[in-house]
Amino acid sequence: MKELRELTKLQIEKSRRANPKFMQAIESLMKFARAFGDGGEAIGVGKSAPGFELPNAVGETVSLAALLEKGPVVVSFSRGSWCPYCNLETQALRARLAEIKSLGAELVVISPQKPDDSLSEAEKAALRFHVLSDQDARVAADYGVAWKVPDLILEHMRSDRKLDLEEINNGNGSILPIPGVFVLGCDSRVVWRFVDVDYRMRAEPDDIISALQVLAGNSPK
Repeated sequence: MKELRELTKLQIEKSRRANPKFMQAIESLMKFARAFGDGGEAIGVGKSAPGFELPNAVGETVSLAALLEKGPVVVSFSRGSWCPYCNLETQALRARLAEIKSLGAELVVISPQKPDDSLSEAEKAALRFHVLSDQDARVAADYGVAWKVPDLILEHMRSDRKLDLEEINNGNGSILPIPGVFVLGCDSRVVWRFVDVDYRMRAEPDDIISALQVLAGNSPK
């Protein structure tokens, strides 16, 4: 399987061909966001991660405290299933799920998207990782990765993508998470993280696995 950074690069090129004017504007916007330190408030390595209780795909409440009782937790913040970059990341993590679980860890994907009917009940039951709904982006804010989406992106979503964030996120029409991944030890402390305000940049699964190996006392391959 290709590395995630290669897959995201291909997606960027695809989007650039489809809408060069928008992608040029995004490049400028991302430089501006980085210059102003967007994402700089994300909880850092060594800090204790905030707890949460959120509903999963079948409406059950999942708590971080309960997961940490079993082992380390990989928390990935996603914009939603409508985002091609988020889908690439989730697919890449899902492909490495056996390795994540072999290291005693659980994978949690958190997005503001409300649970929908895109999966059958059987498919929901078959999920081997946790997909949780943070509709008001409260947990994203607790982790320092909540981001007020610029008008440029909101207009692109409305006009070009025909997406209604208020409907998708059950009332939250302007706040999305900055894509980020946090590897938490059993004591809830962050041992590794990846945060980038540029939603096209994603954590490489190899790096997540390496962090879990170190946490388990194993040498990364």
